Amino acid sequence: MFDSLKAKLKGIRNKFGSSIEEAAGSVPPEPAVEQQAAAVPAIPAPAESESVQKPLSTEKPAPSPLPAAKEAKIAPAPPREERDKPSFFNKFKVLVTERELLLKEKDIAEPLFELEMVLLENDVALPVTDEIISRMKEELVGKHRKIGSSVDDLVLATLRSALCGVLGEGLDLCDYIRQHDRPVKILFTGVNGTGKTTTVAKVGHYLTKNGFSVVIGAGDTYRAGAIEQIRTHADRLGIKVIQHQQGADPSAVLFDAVQYAKAHDIDVVLADTAGRFHNRANLMNQLEKIRRVMKPDLVIYVDEAVAGNDAVIRADEFNKTVGTDAVVLTKADMDPKGGAAISVAHTVGKPIVFLGTGQGYDDIMPFAPREVVEVLLGGEA
Repeated sequence: MFDSLKAKLKGIRNKFGSSIEEAAGSVPPEPAVEQQAAAVPAIPAPAESESVQKPLSTEKPAPSPLPAAKEAKIAPAPPREERDKPSFFNKFKVLVTERELLLKEKDIAEPLFELEMVLLENDVALPVTDEIISRMKEELVGKHRKIGSSVDDLVLATLRSALCGVLGEGLDLCDYIRQHDRPVKILFTGVNGTGKTTTVAKVGHYLTKNGFSVVIGAGDTYRAGAIEQIRTHADRLGIKVIQHQQGADPSAVLFDAVQYAKAHDIDVVLADTAGRFHNRANLMNQLEKIRRVMKPDLVIYVDEAVAGNDAVIRADEFNKTVGTDAVVLTKADMDPKGGAAISVAHTVGKPIVFLGTGQGYDDIMPFAPREVVEVLLGGEA
């Protein structure tokens, strides 16, 4: 995930660095070290007392030795590590010291435009793209800066701040459960076919590994095979399932799951529900009834990362219709762009809690916004 966006952001960083360096004025290069040629001193002129002409002698005077040439002074060559510095370092990490820099928007107009195109091409929603661009401008334009570190560091810090700003703080589910009364009731919603039931099983496995007891309510009583599917997952994981027959009222099933949890001191109730679209009024009304009966502590919306902006729009509509507290994006391992993950949290105003990264029960990754930003900017997760 994020491979495409990560690669292109690196180029954008270089573009910003080049533009800022140009606006600041290039630092004059250090003078090249030149070897001085050995200089032979001139023969001194004869003294005034010796200027009187003497009679010629028939004897040839012994030749006097020429003065020895002074040893040439050669400046030492620069160390190997300085000679081998790549041009990238000199071009994009020039230290601009002892000067104040006041950037104008025109100075960074080109890299800002390229950043906008890169974000949109990688499924970052337009409002979120606009927000990132706005934050970049706010940080860079119209402020006096005395740059005491590299230009690339300035760009890196600005991008980091902008991306963290739109991703928010995230949600640690284990911490949330520890801070709330038991049982913590979690309702999963979403459209058809996005991996919601499998996500319920994965989250159940994740919580049991972290020391919590879990019961699952089989609230999808409409889809053929849904009860058998969640039962199979739960049996493999050793998790209790509360179920009724197919076609039963899902509110009644989930009410019973909550009562079972209270009676058996279970920490968490995970409620599966049938997939539905936000424009199906009867199904959304049913979801409202489930909420009234179950009184969930968290409503988690599940969608696919590969759906791109469609996932963002659907999450927003679900949030407006029945409310959402957090988001899980499945199939993140199949999404090289990653724009949906960046967009959902900001558009819905709710944190992403997990990314689904495969078919196994362990293939679920807590979403840590700051770690994601570091990956995007060239670090490692």
